[in-house]
Amino acid sequence: MTPAGRAAIFAALLAAASPAVGGSDLQILSFDDLSGWAEDDHEAALKTFLKTCDIPSEPEWRGLCKLAKAQGGGRSFFELFFRPVLIGGDEEALFTGYYEPELRGSLTPSARYRFPLFAKPRELPDGQPWATRAQIEEEGLLAGRGLEIAWVEDPVELFFLQIQGSGRIRLPGGQVIRVGYGGHNGHNYRSIGQEMIRRGIYEAHQVSAQVIKNWVRRNPVDGQELLRHNPSFVFFRKVTGNDPGEGPIGAMNRPVTAGRSIAVDPDFTPLGAPVWIEKNGAERIRRLMIAQDTGSAIKGSQRADIFFGSGDKAGKAAGKVRDPGRMVVLVPIQRAYAMTEEE
Repeated sequence: MTPAGRAAIFAALLAAASPAVGGSDLQILSFDDLSGWAEDDHEAALKTFLKTCDIPSEPEWRGLCKLAKAQGGGRSFFELFFRPVLIGGDEEALFTGYYEPELRGSLTPSARYRFPLFAKPRELPDGQPWATRAQIEEEGLLAGRGLEIAWVEDPVELFFLQIQGSGRIRLPGGQVIRVGYGGHNGHNYRSIGQEMIRRGIYEAHQVSAQVIKNWVRRNPVDGQELLRHNPSFVFFRKVTGNDPGEGPIGAMNRPVTAGRSIAVDPDFTPLGAPVWIEKNGAERIRRLMIAQDTGSAIKGSQRADIFFGSGDKAGKAAGKVRDPGRMVVLVPIQRAYAMTEEE
């Protein structure tokens, strides 16, 4: 799909329907078309929806937020005021998982804690490519500039922290600080797993986050070179004021919810929108989730990253997910009907 086509769909979802939207890229469904819809916990989805529904500035979304707070009703609320819209035609979805990792670290460098998390440098141009991961690390472009937030002991875990975009740093005294996504260097993410497959290191069915971590640790020199195949480099910010019992802060500046929040491509899926997930694979998921986060590797109309929670257990579950299926956006009913009339 062309950038113009993406823009037309996005505009139709957020505002008035566009004549350019329709055909095979967009299809209005009924709730009966959603596999497992009746069996879901719609109250849990509504609770997650309410965390961010007041953020979109469009009057229609604000009105729905007020109705959700006043009426509740879970399933009846979504069925009364939304219609399911399939974006992307016959394109198969790709679902992956993410989590909030916890790393051991320190606020000061030492022989043990040598690998820094950096804040975004001021001169970084918005929306334009800057130095690559290899250039930043090999040339020390950020060293000695006071951009270090903390230092951690494991460079492999730090790499995966950048992929996740947020996490916790447990300090030597037991205190925990939270870090969130603070920007990136403008380069697209390249999959390390796919590169390992291309190089013949592993077959596709063998690759997982844990497999990658183990291989890099066993092969420190080649492993470092492999990680630099991904030119994207993520910067962080220290997160304060967030309840430790809640999830990390997502792209809407609110905590995300394990099993109910997803990261999406906002060029296709409006942040804050309910999204019906039909994930296949070893562990099928049929669930209403809320688009409350983004990620540099999440691109396309049928692409979502499912938030699994915090810690090692969540990390292992998230690392196993790379499954096909379908995702359907719930669009305010007036706009869904307007789209139908334009076809």
